[in-house]
Order: sequence, then structure tokens, then C-alpha cells
Amino acid sequence: MLPIASEQYDVAAIMGGLYGDGIIACQGAFSRAFIDQLGDEIAVLFAEARSRPGGALERGPNRYYVEIHPERLSGFAAIAAHPWVHAVCSAVLGPHYQIVEAGFDIPGPGAMRQPWHRDFSTPPETLIGRRLNSLAFNITTVDVQDDMGPLEIAPGTQWDDWPGDPMFPPLAAWERYEQRRVRKRPQMGDISARSALTIHRGTANVSQQARPAFVLGVDGPDGRNAERHDLQLTRAYNDKLPAALRDHLHCRIVDTLQPLVQAHTIQGLLMGAKG
Repeated sequence: MLPIASEQYDVAAIMGGLYGDGIIACQGAFSRAFIDQLGDEIAVLFAEARSRPGGALERGPNRYYVEIHPERLSGFAAIAAHPWVHAVCSAVLGPHYQIVEAGFDIPGPGAMRQPWHRDFSTPPETLIGRRLNSLAFNITTVDVQDDMGPLEIAPGTQWDDWPGDPMFPPLAAWERYEQRRVRKRPQMGDISARSALTIHRGTANVSQQARPAFVLGVDGPDGRNAERHDLQLTRAYNDKLPAALRDHLHCRIVDTLQPLVQAHTIQGLLMGAKG
């Protein structure tokens, strides 16, 4: 376990939020200067990713996901070891949680409204056992305004089930999500945690500014999302990390970082919403 002061956070509130609405947040977790640096580094990584085949995964018109090497972000360790992150992961996933994903989403100007969806099929631990075994953390690098394509989420829908496509609910169910939808407008320095199974969508970005968001994916001991990702650390970088943080990283240790080819395609997101 990480020796950090996470006891200041209310476990009951964390559990209630993620098992209830399916999303919680910590406002002002990082300074604006820290987020400015994060945004600058993401911009460099995005340009690099778009310059090589398979480097940036399209999730609709002018909407991209990029998986990254953690050590390319100067603030990765500070994010991964933040007391709130540790408190949330420990409360929901247990003391042996594993960080399995580092990346970012970028809805640029012209990104279309997405269909309602979840990010992957509901595992039996959640569908049958009613237990969450993974979480997604998001950090915006800009102050989100309504015209920038903010995330909308339908609270409490991480438990939903329906026949057919396990990620995209049928159009007949959309009215319920429209009635429940909550639009999120995080500001620089905020961090959120959610179940990626909670039904959500990105809205249309009609501004002239991109809305980058850093993504940290975490599994419990029986989570299987590491299969979709390839978290890599060089031996030199790994050796510099605190041992307590290394214990929570599910990664390959390599001598030289290998290029990442984005593999988690979500075909249903490529053309935007149909309804």
C-alpha cells in the first residue's frame, strides 16, 4: 500500500458515489501550473502520435484517443500517487489495485456528438456480482465550456443490461438516458473517477478549441482491462519510482520504449450518434 495520507477522504462517500451515480470528482487536486505543463506535454505526444501509423486512434470525426508511455509525462508519478486517487482505488478496488492504462482523449473542433455507450462489455463481476472491478480517472487540461463538447453521463447506469450489443444500448433506451443526463464541466486542476460502464457520451465540440483529457485506467485484482493496453516503463524510470507506486503498476519493463499501436477500436463511435 502507498504510504500517503489518503485517510482524509471519506470511504463511504467514495463508495456511495461510484456505486450510485457512477462518477465522483476531486476539485482542485492539482495546480493550474501543473495542468499547463500536462497540457503542453500532451500536445507534443499528440503530434508525435498522429505522425506515425496507428499512433492515434479515431473515435469519430476529429476525436482521438492516444495511449502513451507514462514516463513521457513529467507529472505521471504525481498523478498516480495522488492521495485521492489512492483512496478511491483502495476503497473500490481493494489494496492490490493495478494501474493498467495511461493515455488521453482529444475531441477537437468539429467532433460530433457520440451515441450513448459504455467503454467495454460489462464483466460478470459487475453484471452478476454487482461489484465494480475497474475505474477510469480523467483530468481535463482546459476549463471546459459548453461549446467544447463536454462529457454527458447518465448516473446510475453502470448496472444496466440489455440484449444485443453489450456496449451500445438500443435506441429505444435512449429516452431514459436523455432524462437522466448530467453534463460535466470540469476545470483545470480537477480530477474525476468513474466506472467506464456508466452510460455516457461526448457531445459535439462546436468551439475552436480542443478539449484534451488525460486518462488513467485502473483494475482490481480480477479486472481484465490490462489485456487491451500495453503499459511500458523503461528500467531506468521504473527504478526511480517509489517502491509503493511500483507495486500498483501493471506494466512491461523494457530497456527501450517501443512504439504503441492503438488497438482498442470502438467501431460504433466512428460515425457519431445516429439518433
